[in-house]
Amino acid sequence: MTTVVILGSGNVASHLINAFLLTEEIKITQVYTRNTTTEIPNFKKENIVHTLEELKEADIYILSVSDTAVHSLAEKIPFQNKLIVHTSGTLNIQILPKTARKGVFYPLQTFSKNKPLNFQEIPICIEAESDQDYFLLEKISQSISNQTFKINSDQRKSLHVSAVFVCNFVNHLYQIGHEICMEHKIPFEILYPLIKETANKIKQLNPKDAQTGPAKRKDSITINEHLHFLQNDTHKEIYKLLTKSIIDNV
Repeated sequence: MTTVVILGSGNVASHLINAFLLTEEIKITQVYTRNTTTEIPNFKKENIVHTLEELKEADIYILSVSDTAVHSLAEKIPFQNKLIVHTSGTLNIQILPKTARKGVFYPLQTFSKNKPLNFQEIPICIEAESDQDYFLLEKISQSISNQTFKINSDQRKSLHVSAVFVCNFVNHLYQIGHEICMEHKIPFEILYPLIKETANKIKQLNPKDAQTGPAKRKDSITINEHLHFLQNDTHKEIYKLLTKSIIDNV
């Protein structure tokens, strides 16, 4: 059995804890969090620690904290030559201490704390400096997910940028669409089938081939009508920028 200490209690950490608790191959020996009121369902309260001095030795230490906290926190782990990994999509593996065996365990998904996910469907991107540590990370990845990928730090950064475009930016466009619907007393749910089909279509078509709409058709009359309709200056500028990008790529 592989012993794991998780440092962090945010969105990613919470989902990792839930996933690890469902497998018999991994034992979470401790969870470190500065929040003294943190409670974790199905996890013993006495194994939640709030100071690094309380940490015990384990096979892997997983840092699931903000990017700005990774380096300083990793430096303070009171053990040497232990496998320390972070879960960041952007940070290089070399940000971890020289005295540690370094790795990355990056689950590629959007996490909200109270939104359940099937971890078996989440791709996990792993990286390690040695083959031995890579195989260990691969083992724990395969115990909770059906998709494990060997991704180096440069690839992971490009993957994270891509994820921002297809997830965070798209969700912001959902928000704008939601605001427009609410303003005009239209139920946002009417767009759900369109959203679903748009997402499903790119499983069969290249996104460029799947593109539709007035910009794709270079329908200047409809585009100008939309711009005249939009009263929010930010929404108008986003519409112009995306329209230009689509037209330039037709």
